[in-house]
Amino acid sequence: MTHPHPRFKLLGALAAATAVVALSACSGEAASTESSAESAETVTIEHAFGETEIEGTPERVATVAWANHEVPLALGVVPVGMAAANFGDDDGDGVLPWVEEKLEELGAETPVLFDEGDGIDFEAVADTNPDVILAAYSGLDQQAYDTLSEIAPVVAFPETAWGTNWRDMITFNSLGMGMAEEGEQLIADIEAEIDTKVSEYPELEGKSAMFLTHVDESDLSTVSYYSTLDPRVQFFDDLGMGSPESVVQASEENGTFSVEQSAETADEFADAELIVTYGGPELLEALKADPILSQMPAVENDAVVRLGSDPLGTAANPTPLAISWVLDDYLKLLADAAE
Repeated sequence: MTHPHPRFKLLGALAAATAVVALSACSGEAASTESSAESAETVTIEHAFGETEIEGTPERVATVAWANHEVPLALGVVPVGMAAANFGDDDGDGVLPWVEEKLEELGAETPVLFDEGDGIDFEAVADTNPDVILAAYSGLDQQAYDTLSEIAPVVAFPETAWGTNWRDMITFNSLGMGMAEEGEQLIADIEAEIDTKVSEYPELEGKSAMFLTHVDESDLSTVSYYSTLDPRVQFFDDLGMGSPESVVQASEENGTFSVEQSAETADEFADAELIVTYGGPELLEALKADPILSQMPAVENDAVVRLGSDPLGTAANPTPLAISWVLDDYLKLLADAAE
């Protein structure tokens, strides 16, 4: 269940094994964006709820849940509708900064925004008359998947709810758009950018880090953290770091994107050199004042990155457009903590 190192560049294996792709009458030559889209006649994608077959090339692409719209936008396709941002939105318009920048670059208006504060707005999705609905990174349940499938073919998450990393998000969503080759190139471009930036921070190489979920300063009786199935944790691998063995083992036993343990077991995390979490200066003070959690080496050494409910904190959960936007700032915060 551990996350493979990104430098193995697993896209080919993912496309061949995780997603079963049948491309009828495809050109045997390397295709441009236009020719690749035209050649995709039928695509069958396996996911957590079975499989979805998409005939032809979708023209009207809708997305639900977090950040799936970034894949079509990164590939130059403006979705007809997408989920409004409900976390980290600095100006309250439902669109995060890196998405705004991409829309401006494409000369496009903001698509229809689906308010998902109370769950997916199925009626609003249906009103956009989509040819495909992208949800490779999501927490869909069977009922939501079935309801969306009555509107249009749905690309659901491959295995674990909210456990799709940014590579798989691109792989599955681009397949659903009939743009597999373009998705592969997008992954390669992002990997190259990450490698270039990470090389500027050699102090991070090999550091072990754990990502705590929101910490309740008034109740530190439990320790809740994201598992190795969560994209935030998998991003550590991209940045030359990794997860401590204690987190790896607990993740394998738990099988979900987050784990909660009693604070009495905090000594198990002595192998975590860095901690990343959400909160302000008062959070670190609370951790250092706690008789148990203060003994964690990362807390004792002030090696704690505290993220806010803002775009930077949001982008620490890596998505196709957010990665470029956040890399410099996030790497600097991690490097400062490592020192």
